[in-house]
Amino acid sequence: MSSDPHGWSADEALEQLYAAHWRELVRLAVLLLHDVGTAEEVVQDAFVAVHDRWGRLRDPAKALAYLRRSVVNGSRSRLRHRAVVRRHLAAQPPPPTASPADEASLVADRRAAVLDAMRELPERQREVLALRHYQDLSEAEIADALGISRGAVKSHASRGSARLRELLAPYLEDRS
Repeated sequence: MSSDPHGWSADEALEQLYAAHWRELVRLAVLLLHDVGTAEEVVQDAFVAVHDRWGRLRDPAKALAYLRRSVVNGSRSRLRHRAVVRRHLAAQPPPPTASPADEASLVADRRAAVLDAMRELPERQREVLALRHYQDLSEAEIADALGISRGAVKSHASRGSARLRELLAPYLEDRS
């Protein structure tokens, strides 16, 4: 197989992209959706979409950026669907929640606190911070993935980080 993505078949390209980026794309979707199973479905759907459109991609070297954008858009779609379902089920009591098995672990507590704080952020701030801190993307890559300007990325990152500090302050004070 050649190393030039322009010469790859859809199968070859997706095999390479899958091996190199599946895990990071699932982590991104988990951060946005808070559900591993749904996150894996969204990522799988993104890979299928790229495979179906491989021959029509203008620049196959940008397939990873296309995959990221597809994962973000697919996650948004799933979140909208959840909101509709939630509104229709509002009359029913919520199912009981089970506490995690490793609740006593400091690492699990810290992770839960951060994820809870992330859930409190507006959608765009959460997306920017997830792409920046969990995917290590640059401002330009984040802007491309979300379809916004670099200035908007900076603004959302700044506001989101400030809000996270506020939300996590009680947790950090309890641990000192």
